[in-house]
Amino acid sequence: KRLNEAFKDFCRKVEQVAKKNGYSLEFDIPYRDLGFSGNPHKEMVFIQPTLNCLCNLTETPFFVVDLSNVDHVHFERVTFMSKAFDMVLINKDFTKQPWRVDMIPNEDKDAIQEWLTDMEISYTEGPMNLNWKQIMSTVDGDDRFYMDTEEDEVTPKEAGWEFLRMFGKDGDGDSAGSGDDDSGYSENSGDEESEEEEEEEEEAFDSEEESESDYDADEDLEEQGMDWDEMEREAAADDRRRKRDGADVEESRPKRRNRRR
Repeated sequence: KRLNEAFKDFCRKVEQVAKKNGYSLEFDIPYRDLGFSGNPHKEMVFIQPTLNCLCNLTETPFFVVDLSNVDHVHFERVTFMSKAFDMVLINKDFTKQPWRVDMIPNEDKDAIQEWLTDMEISYTEGPMNLNWKQIMSTVDGDDRFYMDTEEDEVTPKEAGWEFLRMFGKDGDGDSAGSGDDDSGYSENSGDEESEEEEEEEEEAFDSEEESESDYDADEDLEEQGMDWDEMEREAAADDRRRKRDGADVEESRPKRRNRRR
């Protein structure tokens, strides 16, 4: 607390000195509650937004982005499977490369987007990393970047950073598209159901044919005048006959040997 009070007193004195000399100087206070972890350089640090910038001053190299120079913010690697995402802050000067903050935990995304909305900074999100060097080169050479038509003023195109959006931007289009998808799904599902019914009918027909063939075999046995019990008794009798014949053969062998002697 003493350190904080001393720093506040220092800020007030510097502002007073600047005002006496005709300068306008105001110290900005970071909002710690809106802070989040991220990697702006080569290590994870705690980044805090202020009224005029986004910064980290506790680790070197320092990270400071003036929000007045930010034209748009894009979130990369936003998927249901990933645990972290990347934030790209696009400079209003298209000749300069955007600032990046990587590996931000997913649970901080909603708070960051709410903060951007309060600061009136537009944002988009997508599932993949983009080639910003090529994008900024293309955008810098487009004189009608913020217009929604081509040079002929007839052919429609995405205005500004709308081309970064990976999903539909208006609910009506989404609902219409979903309706088309539902209708397509219903047709496909109807075809699948009809195919399943045909397969079930074929299986039932095959099972009926198998049962009929078994029934025909039973009828043939009945026509021959033999049932299963009789066939079992006859098979047992055959086994007994074979055993007797085998025993007779074995008894006759030693006798022959005696005769030879």
